[in-house]
Amino acid sequence: MVKMAELMLKSFSIFSLSFLYLGFLFAQDTTTIEVQESIQDSLSVLLVEQEQVNYPGKPLIMSLVLPGAGQYYNKSPMWKTASFIGVELGSMIAWNYFFKESQRLKEDYKAFADLHWTLDDWVTNRFYPSTQMHESMSWTNFSALTKLTGTHDLRLIISGSLANELNLTQVSSDSLEVHPDWLNSGDVVVVRDGHFYENIGKYDQFLGGWSDAKDEWYWEEKDVGDSTEIIIKTPLKANYINQRYESNQMLSAVKYSITVLMFNHVISGIESVWTNQRKASNEQKQEKASSIDTKLSLVYNPLNQSGVGGLQFAIFF
Repeated sequence: MVKMAELMLKSFSIFSLSFLYLGFLFAQDTTTIEVQESIQDSLSVLLVEQEQVNYPGKPLIMSLVLPGAGQYYNKSPMWKTASFIGVELGSMIAWNYFFKESQRLKEDYKAFADLHWTLDDWVTNRFYPSTQMHESMSWTNFSALTKLTGTHDLRLIISGSLANELNLTQVSSDSLEVHPDWLNSGDVVVVRDGHFYENIGKYDQFLGGWSDAKDEWYWEEKDVGDSTEIIIKTPLKANYINQRYESNQMLSAVKYSITVLMFNHVISGIESVWTNQRKASNEQKQEKASSIDTKLSLVYNPLNQSGVGGLQFAIFF
């Protein structure tokens, strides 16, 4: 789950940078420069002003970098800017909180497992099983508890004289089914990685490793839809499963926070472009409704010594 959160963050970064690059290409500074051209001849002088062009690239880029910035640029109502910035800050704070909380809970359940699950207990309970009965069922009624091999295994590290004797440094836990005496050497330890912490809480074959397994094991039925499944637990294992569940819930909240963060950027960008275009369209309509063109020219008079007979001013609408 942590890797998933990191992957989503990387995807979000690539997504934003891609939009920034495209926006830069298409949103070069197109601000219209007012051009005044003097067209002079012997009869008239005409002033020509170039029509301004609007492009929504600037508010788009601003919103992709910081949600709400495009709305501020468009001079939208302040509640829009405040809303997008608020969601941005809220989702970032939530992401930070839930991620740290998930890591804290992860360290807690790992410490709990390190304290209460041992390789010695697992092997001992396999060859010297509990005699306790639970609802008329004994330990030996469950095949997962009567062998160390199964659908999953643990990774073991061998060191010292045993490693020299076997010429091995790593083996599967399946090997202990045939060679349980290896534990007596003190040179065999289990690798406590993510694979380990998942297996001891998820699969029944590892139940014997919990320190309360011999005296407090029990079984219960779990509804899996079309059928029921028998789950074997101990109080310590049940506690461990709950701790992992809480940690995973925090990681799910991290994923949701990142999703909200991404959508906030996208929605802010879309809204800023839409508002900018609508505003430009309204301004163009107003300009067309109230536009007035003027023309100022000189009147030629051959009878006048300077050739100027006066000024001519025209209004076109």
